[in-house]
Amino acid sequence: MSPEKSQTRVYDSLLSIERERGGFFLLLVDPDRSSIAEVTPLVIAASECGVDALLIGTSFLLRPDFHASLGRIRELTTLPIVLFPGGAGQVSPHADAILFMSLVSGRNPNYLIDEQVRGAPFVKAAGLEPIPTAYMLIESGSYSSVEYVSGTRPIPRTKGDLAAAHALAAEMLGMKMIYLEAGSGARLSVPPDMIRDVRRETRLPIIVGGGIMSPDEAAGKINAGASGVVVGTRFESPQSAQLLAEFARACHPRQHGAKYVTITAVEGEGR
Repeated sequence: MSPEKSQTRVYDSLLSIERERGGFFLLLVDPDRSSIAEVTPLVIAASECGVDALLIGTSFLLRPDFHASLGRIRELTTLPIVLFPGGAGQVSPHADAILFMSLVSGRNPNYLIDEQVRGAPFVKAAGLEPIPTAYMLIESGSYSSVEYVSGTRPIPRTKGDLAAAHALAAEMLGMKMIYLEAGSGARLSVPPDMIRDVRRETRLPIIVGGGIMSPDEAAGKINAGASGVVVGTRFESPQSAQLLAEFARACHPRQHGAKYVTITAVEGEGR
């Protein structure tokens, strides 16, 4: 970790980017889906294409070289690295921060508090910045890995009031961020109407991920009230740096002008 990065809290930095650019863009790297050799060009390109931070994590860690791979990613980029862990075993000192998540949409105690208790000493020992995050699974039209691993059901995509109530409870409990997650490779992404419902009830930053397949769709999430967008699966096959830059521009409407500020594309059912 460079001295510059160690002096800047990742959470505050993301909020500053949202204020200045209208939103932030997080690139998810899943160590179960891609080897370090496969993601190296993408990680290098991310720094040059407007990505604001890297998320590293997976629902169910299968590869034995997670920590070594994360160390290599640390060498490749000066971007903030934020852990997006599926469990306590995905804590590493090679990152800058961690989404310290509670799966508030489910009722499985393992993911509400047990994994957090197991992981907290390792987070402290690694010197990571914890970002307390309310993690909420949203129905996506397919059965996701995180549903299977966590043994929980997602919030129905038509129940924005339920999502908003969960987000409000998370804010009252002192959490700092809301993560609305449709799941990796989701058929349907989180609906804009649900994002608006959550935004009306909470002042917390909202990040949205899962099933976001185009820059226009990413811009739609920001316009609906998301603070940031997470994309990962879209770039797991070879993609041009130009497309990555397009996603970044879509998530930074104040920086890149009217094209993405005015998008009101209809997203959702039956795509």
